[in-house]
Amino acid sequence: MRIDVISIFPEYFAPLDVSLIGKARERGILDVHLHQLRDWAHDVHRTVDDTPYGGGPGMVMKPGPWGEAIDDVLAADPRSRPRIIVPTPSGVPFTQRLAMEYAAEPWLLFTPARYEGIDSRVMAEYGSRLRVDEVSIGDYVLAGGEAAVLVMVEAVGRLLPGVLGNARSAVDDSFAPGAMENLLEGPVYTKPPEWRGREIPEVLLSGHHGRIARWRRDEALRRTAKNRPELLAELDPESMDKHDRLLLEELGFPVDRENMAH
Repeated sequence: MRIDVISIFPEYFAPLDVSLIGKARERGILDVHLHQLRDWAHDVHRTVDDTPYGGGPGMVMKPGPWGEAIDDVLAADPRSRPRIIVPTPSGVPFTQRLAMEYAAEPWLLFTPARYEGIDSRVMAEYGSRLRVDEVSIGDYVLAGGEAAVLVMVEAVGRLLPGVLGNARSAVDDSFAPGAMENLLEGPVYTKPPEWRGREIPEVLLSGHHGRIARWRRDEALRRTAKNRPELLAELDPESMDKHDRLLLEELGFPVDRENMAH
């Protein structure tokens, strides 16, 4: 996969040289290109922002440098076209499902903004001929979109074949599509079996795969009910068994039995 990032702070992306993403780059799985937006500003001060039309606080990033930068990135491979991702608090939520969708793309172009954002004509221009997604990593505002790009690149990069040592890790993630979809992952443990007087759950030492699977699902339901109760409403009733329904009732989330498979 090729990833391009245009930013006024390309040095912000030094973390992409370390850990799983760094190793993926070394092995050629991930090809990351960083671009300094100011290289396409032509005045002596390399200005990339100006005051907003209509008044208001803050500054808006100018369309000229962004247009030239994107054009030059697109020219790097005229036979292909990237999917452009614009980090913004007003975008669609970034989810594990969307990360999986991006992981199937051959080329992603991230355009993290600063100030009050990029002149809206830029994305209207490229959205007329390319796939342009405005994406939010949460209901809060950052100083710029670079941190959001780091989040998305790591979420996408770890899904690429050969990046994780154990491919099952991505399948068992919280929010990964499958039997545990929309459930948070439960607690995890490793050696030693006792630490500071705290023992791991006995079931994990039983070797009984069925009981362990049941315990893990129960703990996932409990954690989801505690931390993200709104996700329980999105569970498919057809995927729940009698044990699931009884546990959810115990946790204060009764399920409509008329719509449940028995």
